[in-house]
Amino acid sequence: MSTARTIPLWTSTDTPPGGWSPATEGSTLDVAVVGAGIAGLTSALVLLREGRQVTVIEREGIGAGETLRTSAHLSNALDDRYYTLARQHGEDGAKLAAASHATAIDFIESQCRDSPDGCGFARVPGYLFAHDGDVSQLEKEVEAANAAGVSATLLPAGLQAPALLGPMVRFEDQARIDIGRYMRWLAQEVRDAGGRFVRAEVANIEGDSPCRITLRDGPALTARVVIAATNVPVHETDATYMKQAPYRSYVVAGAAPSNLQDALYWDTGDPYHYVRLFRDEDGKDWIIVGGEDHKTGQDDDPTAYARLHEWTLQRFPDAGPFTYAWSGQIIEPVDGMAFIGADPDNDNVFLITGDSGNGLTHGTLGALLVCDLVQGRDNPWTALYDPARKPVRAAGEWMRENANAAFQFRDWIKPASIDDTNQIPLGGGAVLRRGVHRVAVYRSGDGALHAFNARCPHMGCVVRWSSEEKSWDCPCHGSRFEAASGAILNGPTSEPLAPMEWKE
Repeated sequence: MSTARTIPLWTSTDTPPGGWSPATEGSTLDVAVVGAGIAGLTSALVLLREGRQVTVIEREGIGAGETLRTSAHLSNALDDRYYTLARQHGEDGAKLAAASHATAIDFIESQCRDSPDGCGFARVPGYLFAHDGDVSQLEKEVEAANAAGVSATLLPAGLQAPALLGPMVRFEDQARIDIGRYMRWLAQEVRDAGGRFVRAEVANIEGDSPCRITLRDGPALTARVVIAATNVPVHETDATYMKQAPYRSYVVAGAAPSNLQDALYWDTGDPYHYVRLFRDEDGKDWIIVGGEDHKTGQDDDPTAYARLHEWTLQRFPDAGPFTYAWSGQIIEPVDGMAFIGADPDNDNVFLITGDSGNGLTHGTLGALLVCDLVQGRDNPWTALYDPARKPVRAAGEWMRENANAAFQFRDWIKPASIDDTNQIPLGGGAVLRRGVHRVAVYRSGDGALHAFNARCPHMGCVVRWSSEEKSWDCPCHGSRFEAASGAILNGPTSEPLAPMEWKE
């Protein structure tokens, strides 16, 4: 069960090398890593190399959560801008952010160098251009990025990239990768180092000595250390969900234009757009373009992909045709920095969450940081990413995001958009009212109705239908559920939607 219906460009694999091991009660595990995305597999690998025994618990397949739904930029030119990070975390914090993401790219490069085919890794420049022609933000970012230790230069229009993009900031030593190939390589490395893979869905994690891991359909497990690498925590912790917000981002891929330099590109829009080139294993060149982000469960718009096509063709007229379209979940911390480190609510549990649009580097640096913490070593990034930190300098953003979440509770008093299931088409869904209850009803392709209590088990918001991904999405904190079964696709919920009877 992938987290979405759309199919990314990257090649996935459901079964890890050597297959799955059974989940058995008995002796306490040394390290349990929950999630086989980039954060989970990198955590497993570095701890195995430290001599720890590691079991990876994954409900679906390698990278099946959000890792393979990325555009696979590798960058320390961060989306939140260095002039903003310096204001929120101080100049030293901005320097640590730059250094930690650069270290993550270096680590990925070293792994790709050891792989048979290089995993499509290459160092390329990155270009930030103004969506509206205003260079003032670019000038501010050049100054702030250089102060943080990132090599950045403001270039006039057309000097090194298409002139129609206008003036831009060039960032050195960025990179791109084939994330499907890299994930397969990481999984093989984990297996070769002695790691085990268990296929199971984790319903809860309780910190203790040892920790207790509750599986949805399986025995309870115990472990000395648990690393929750599930995009957002799905166990009971209050450490992060009110300090970060979920966004849905959309991506399209098509035949590459003839004259686009191999580089990473971003604009300054809100929502912003991001572009890269990709050469697949058959030698075909692709352009990958993303953007049109919106809050998960809010502003549902089936024209997002069409707008991405239009935006791309305005700038790269010979791109396409476009044959892939997918979306992914981005978790935005209110102060721009991920939450990585000890879970303040659960002893011996460690969190990696809050990717802020840089999921591959955040996941990698998160693994390196958590490895040091598990092994009892100091790490200079600890305070910057501490899940227990208070985002004081981002108080305005914290209030806006939480006010937005609270506002979604109005769905309990709003009238239903339809009052008859006959109005629901095949493959469609809608939330109806039955007395005081709201009922989420999906009509599958065979005409059968699948009904659930529309109350999100996490905090009680009413879920909404996503026409793009055919899922039930919570507009408050981003929990997502499968249309026909109500199963969890994304946290922070730890419980699926409750089924209800419905008769036409």
